[in-house]
Amino acid sequence: MTKFDLVIFDCDGVLLDSEMIACRADAEAYTRFGYEITTEEVARRFAGMPNEAVDAALTAEIGKSLPADFRSEIKKEVIGKYRTELQPISGAKTLLSSLKTAKCIASSAAPAKLALGLIETEMYELMYPNIFSTRLVKKGKPHPDIFLYAAGKMKTSPSRCIVVEDSVAGVTAAKSAGMTCIGFTGGSHCTDGHAQRLYDVGADTVVDRLEAILSLVE
Repeated sequence: MTKFDLVIFDCDGVLLDSEMIACRADAEAYTRFGYEITTEEVARRFAGMPNEAVDAALTAEIGKSLPADFRSEIKKEVIGKYRTELQPISGAKTLLSSLKTAKCIASSAAPAKLALGLIETEMYELMYPNIFSTRLVKKGKPHPDIFLYAAGKMKTSPSRCIVVEDSVAGVTAAKSAGMTCIGFTGGSHCTDGHAQRLYDVGADTVVDRLEAILSLVE
């Protein structure tokens, strides 16, 4: 008998080494808008959160509304970079191919971006059709909605689920859902102290290599 009935993967920063692509695009766009923010600060504060939450937080700080096409322009830039720069996290394809436990993805990314990233890195067919975006639920991470939705769709009790997450928002959401959570720090966006930040919000353990996960879930 396996230790868990379902492994729920975040995508960006866990399966795709994509967080720095998205965070750099956000930082450059906000800086052009007149609000200087670094890629590293965007990653530290907002990795794992839906774009709407990022925009709401930063516009509150800026004190003025964003242009109507602000997010759509960022999306075009990120999609272009996905086609030229995106790489899978080391060991991701091997892990997904090796897992005997049921698995799915629960991500803050928009469905089209999520699918593109998985297709470009040849992981889409390893996860299809069990790919869920926060567009399917009322509230994104750090709220638990997407993890509870995924567990329901996969007909699994939250207590029998284990989540693999790289972000503070994601770990917070997983623990709020009543699930075990492995924090992951193997993405290029993870800096010194990131493991402790994940432990601080409730990660049950933290690993920096996907190869370490198989023994924790099966």
